[in-house]
Amino acid sequence: MTIFNAISLLGGLALFLYGMRIMGNGLSQSSSTAFKNALKKVTNNPVAGFLVGVVVTAVIQSSTATIVITSGLVGAGLMTFKQSIGIMLGANVGTTVTAQIIRLLDINADSGSILNFFKPSTLAPIAAIIGIVCIMFIKKQNSGTVGQIAMGFGILFTGLLNMTAAVSPLSEEPWFANMFTSVSARPLLGFIAGAAAAFLIQSSSATIGILQALATTGVLTFSSVYSIIIGIYIGDCVTTAIVCSIGAKADAKRTGIAHIIFNLCVVVLVSAGVAILHSTGALSAIWSSPITSGGIANTHTIFRLACAVILLPFTRVLEKVTRKIVKDTPVTNVPEKYHDAELLDKALYGSPALAISSVRKAMIKVAQTAGNNYHKASTLISDYVPETAAQIEEDEEFIDFMTDHINAYLVGLADLDTTTGRTSDLVNYNIKCVLEFERIGDLALNLAQNAQELNAKNMKLSPVAQREMTVIHNAMSEVLDWAVAAYRDRGIEAAKRIEPVEEVVDELVEDLRARHVERLQKGICNVIVGSTFLDMLVNIERISDQCSNIGVYTIAMFDKDADADQHEYLHRLHSGVDPDFNAWYAGAREKYMGMLQIAEQYPDTEEE
Repeated sequence: MTIFNAISLLGGLALFLYGMRIMGNGLSQSSSTAFKNALKKVTNNPVAGFLVGVVVTAVIQSSTATIVITSGLVGAGLMTFKQSIGIMLGANVGTTVTAQIIRLLDINADSGSILNFFKPSTLAPIAAIIGIVCIMFIKKQNSGTVGQIAMGFGILFTGLLNMTAAVSPLSEEPWFANMFTSVSARPLLGFIAGAAAAFLIQSSSATIGILQALATTGVLTFSSVYSIIIGIYIGDCVTTAIVCSIGAKADAKRTGIAHIIFNLCVVVLVSAGVAILHSTGALSAIWSSPITSGGIANTHTIFRLACAVILLPFTRVLEKVTRKIVKDTPVTNVPEKYHDAELLDKALYGSPALAISSVRKAMIKVAQTAGNNYHKASTLISDYVPETAAQIEEDEEFIDFMTDHINAYLVGLADLDTTTGRTSDLVNYNIKCVLEFERIGDLALNLAQNAQELNAKNMKLSPVAQREMTVIHNAMSEVLDWAVAAYRDRGIEAAKRIEPVEEVVDELVEDLRARHVERLQKGICNVIVGSTFLDMLVNIERISDQCSNIGVYTIAMFDKDADADQHEYLHRLHSGVDPDFNAWYAGAREKYMGMLQIAEQYPDTEEE
């Protein structure tokens, strides 16, 4: 083997690993929603979790990604540790699909056979052609992701072909054959080599693929390979456990530890099983015979599947052992609501759809808290309660805390190579919406401070002003409820109902200002209290504006027929060409202006 063969081998390895990476990223991105939906169906039944783990890992081609994402879901409280065990067992079986694909190296057909289309030397260029066409010439929504998957597949097999070509001279090298002969005689060497290789490469599938490429030399045998394969299991699971444990909660760490315990059990079971079968002569036919790429794939699959089936009934035992190893996180004095930040687990970055789903759950908490703060603040204007004011300030700190965490999480997600297309749009949508809800919380606090100011001066709004405030609070509550529903449900209908009522709120604000000026002119309005009254109107009007923005963002994100430009959309509504808007606006105006007229039927001359 020359230096040029070594360069070709390393170059092939680089292409193989890179192809596997970009193919896995594409598969993960395209299947994120399916993964999310599948996980919703997982119950405490370990068999159901096992099947989900098998299918998901077979699709995204990475047991590490599946287990890390599952750990993130456990850490975020979206799944229990007990549920994650079945998925983890299934992921270890699903990862064998990659080896079964690579076994296509064994195809050796006549020149006229249709099987030639499945040979890597044919599949690689076909996949690359499909990939580049999808990326460069097809402009549909998911064409880029499909192209990425196809291109990754083509690069993977191109690298595999380079490796097999580079290692072919090794079949004539005595030292190479002697190396695997020594491994056959000393299984511990093979175990260590497999564990080290998998730990360095950080992928059991890639390491098994390299072993399959080496099998083309005809030097490898079952006796020299099986110990390397079980070593690969340990090296790969250590990497996964480390990733799962970084900054994670106790249950999330347990998922990684459970993966290590499972693979240790696999080592014991496989080693014992091979030793027993070999001593009885059951493995004599394959023990010293050359093993092919397909033989390695089958060995890998049988090891994983058999051990998973044996251990599946013992998931409760595995859970108890893991809980003894990893103790529960000590309880702190941090308010429970602050634990919502744990929804934002970076382990979910591997599945952008799940990451966005976690953001949405955290955002709903922020939206509801901001809305509740407005409702609390509105009660303080007529009946100031210090405890309620203190609660508003405490909740506002929570809103600010969560906004900072959500923004940081979304920025981190946006920086990933896998965040493209619709996922990127959803990231931008959530960033804009969280800032609007945070601003609503600030304005609600301003209202509470307005009420506090009046209370400190032992002043109150006049009965007529209080009745006016009641009317505008009713309208504002409707706007807020629509805004929260629009974000929470991604509801286009709710989003479209915001602007008609918001327009009425603006009219109410102008009307109340005019009435206030009239009272000033008549000398029946206290200037100090009246100034606070005007500040309240400003805060209410701004809250309605933030709600309007949320509605427009939601429509632009989820309504394919909406105008992309926010200002153009609002201009079209206000020009009177939308019959739904006109009807909703007329209904809201009649309702709230009617309420205002009733409130004004009982005028008084008490100072505001």
